[in-house]
Amino acid sequence: MKVFTGTVVSKKMDKTATVLVERVVVHPIYKKRLRRARKYHVHDEFGVSVGEKVQFVASRPISKTKKWKIIKVEEAKNKLAKERRKE
Repeated sequence: MKVFTGTVVSKKMDKTATVLVERVVVHPIYKKRLRRARKYHVHDEFGVSVGEKVQFVASRPISKTKKWKIIKVEEAKNKLAKERRKE
């Protein structure tokens, strides 16, 4: 199971977060490094906020565009959010 890591960029929907995943690819001929980015709609049971780094994996389809769920919050935005998740 592939684990993706990204940053939450939008939290306007209920129980859904938009996560931006950036990766670096190297051009096969010119060897230049290029940044590629993709946004995923992810099921959010943790109550994350914009700017937090999260890990997510594939899951069963929850809706038309939502086929991912958050498994871990790597970097919480503030201390209050960290304490809220520990409880």
